[in-house]
Amino acid sequence: MTDSVNRRTAASQKRRRLTAAAAKVLHEQGVERTTLADIAREADVPVGNVYYYFKTKDELVRAALSEHSAHLDELTERLERSPDPLDRLKALVEAWVGRRDDAARHGCPTGTLAVELDKRADGDLDAEAGAVIRRLLDWVAGQFRELGLPDPDGLALTLVAGYQGMSLLANALRDPEVMTREGDRLLRWLDSLRAV
Repeated sequence: MTDSVNRRTAASQKRRRLTAAAAKVLHEQGVERTTLADIAREADVPVGNVYYYFKTKDELVRAALSEHSAHLDELTERLERSPDPLDRLKALVEAWVGRRDDAARHGCPTGTLAVELDKRADGDLDAEAGAVIRRLLDWVAGQFRELGLPDPDGLALTLVAGYQGMSLLANALRDPEVMTREGDRLLRWLDSLRAV
């Protein structure tokens, strides 16, 4: 390998570490409380390197949203391996419940970021966060559509709203069992739709 290829690989890996660190730290601390130094520390890079890859905090927020989008893609690709759309939806709920401790501490990564960004007077980052949630809604609606159920978009909104609500309440109450109980309720609701 040439030195040029090694440098590009190292730079790509460093940018990737910074992006993952941005997603994690922004979720845990929020946009306003997070500094570039916090992200550099999490990524284990010198703070000056952050400025090389990301000129502003908003660029880091965009990178975090990209990371959330990539996680959504990974999750839905994994769920698509199941031949039954109802099983996919149930596995989605189980994945949400599996992150109950994190939700109780920090809420939904994309949902809390969308709410925080909406309160800022400048920029369009809130719309970018909303676009990630819209992708989830569209994927869920596709599963309901595949099941042949009426009003797949409405059913998707109900399911995703249930997730956002249980994440918010688990976080507000600092009680991961909210996710467990409400996740069970969503699973029963999904099972009831098969009977329709």
